[in-house]
Amino acid sequence: MVNNLSNAPTGAEYLRAILISKVYEAAKVTPLQLMPKLSERLGNRIYVKREDHQPVHSFKLRGAYAMISGLTQAQKEAGVITASAGNHAQGVALSAKNAGIRALIVMPQNTPSIKVDAVRGHGGEVLLHGANFDEAKAKAIELSQTEQMTFIPPFDHPAVIAGQGSIGMELLQQNGHINRIFVPVGGGGLLAGVAVLIKQLMPEIKVIGVEAKDSACLYYALQAGRPVDLERVGLFADGVAVKRIGDETFRICQQYVDDVILVDGDEICAAMKDMFENVRAVPEPSGALSLAGLKKYAKQHNLQGETLVNLLSGANLNFHTLRYVSERCEIGEKHEALFAVTIPEQRGSFLKFCQILGQNAVTEFNYRYADEKQACIFVGVRITGEQEKQVIIQQLKQGGYDVQDLSDDDIAKTHIRYMVGGRSSSDLNERLYSFEFPEQKGALLKFLETLGTTDANISLFHYRGHGADYGDVLAGFQINDADLPAFKQHLEKLGYAYQDVTDSPSYRYFLG
Repeated sequence: MVNNLSNAPTGAEYLRAILISKVYEAAKVTPLQLMPKLSERLGNRIYVKREDHQPVHSFKLRGAYAMISGLTQAQKEAGVITASAGNHAQGVALSAKNAGIRALIVMPQNTPSIKVDAVRGHGGEVLLHGANFDEAKAKAIELSQTEQMTFIPPFDHPAVIAGQGSIGMELLQQNGHINRIFVPVGGGGLLAGVAVLIKQLMPEIKVIGVEAKDSACLYYALQAGRPVDLERVGLFADGVAVKRIGDETFRICQQYVDDVILVDGDEICAAMKDMFENVRAVPEPSGALSLAGLKKYAKQHNLQGETLVNLLSGANLNFHTLRYVSERCEIGEKHEALFAVTIPEQRGSFLKFCQILGQNAVTEFNYRYADEKQACIFVGVRITGEQEKQVIIQQLKQGGYDVQDLSDDDIAKTHIRYMVGGRSSSDLNERLYSFEFPEQKGALLKFLETLGTTDANISLFHYRGHGADYGDVLAGFQINDADLPAFKQHLEKLGYAYQDVTDSPSYRYFLG
């Protein structure tokens, strides 16, 4: 049985466990689909493994069922428990239903109702507990001990890893000429399972992990030689927002994975657009992660004529996230550039500026009169690539304009572009912070009650929702240097992820 694997199974033991796994009692063989437009564009044969075709629209069903199906009769009678607000919750719920056993899923109290309803729709019982995932997990582990229920971990267990490895087996059956497989990384269960299977049977195939830059737990673990805790993780690709790689998954990845590549949110958005345009799939951000990595890796290493596979790991997308994705995908594709341009405040300046841009399409233009001598404008321009952007910058500089490239300034892309129109006075003594606000009742009140007791006055505030479980907030505070240490203590007490962004160029140009 899969659960009889030793604490540190060999590659051969994992191979046997994958081959005899009972995952297909619940999961299905998913298609491997050619991406024709992208293949032509990149000069390689690009395929996508469609795990969004699973009954829970995610690969998580494989690992959950592999572990649950291997439980003893006594364990099945006692039931299973886990903590999750995402795809793992649905995978455990449906796996338990298929096995005819009880499943209790502990979810944070602020979990959106659509996710709670999905778990219940698959037959799982839901207990809402705690303000975040860590508190929900602690409760689940406590209940697993008091109720004698088996805890089903999301990734760091040999049986779960073996279940995810069944994807690798399918890939070899579907295409025997693969050169490289790109796999998204959260806790590492999917990458470990695919890598250990592939390297037992066709070690010449390269297996490459793809991580979001703001949650790269495997990348930093490989650098350190051991699993390490990230200080914070970004939440846009919430399906891979894991602070620490699993111990067993790290052991396998360290041994079998060939490379790791990091991508940012804009590159993920561009990959989501590519997925839709090529195969009419709408992945969640973490579901498009491996395609973003494939595109970047192929360009960096000048790959040509190879067969490259990416895994669409899940498609449980909050629909409103698409608003954010549509805004950012052009930048992720390097098809839009954002600039801060200083022009003289005189008649004909705007005309001359547009004449320099020539036939380039202006995607965005923000301006407000603020100074008798000069004006700062925020402008977006459609481009074909990095080379054209540099040409535009050079032309503007030759025209006598001061130009700042804001294309990689996240504060500009998320906040400043919506706020152009007012500056602070020079003596305001303002510091700027970005926050990730949980989308739950009382989040703003907690913010004001915690920071409102300080000597800092709120001088700027802008909220930008992602359509996800959190939103981005930009806030300015009037604060003296002497009061800064005490203020930072209140920031830590608040408990929201934050970053000091006072040095953002876009803030200096438009709001500072």
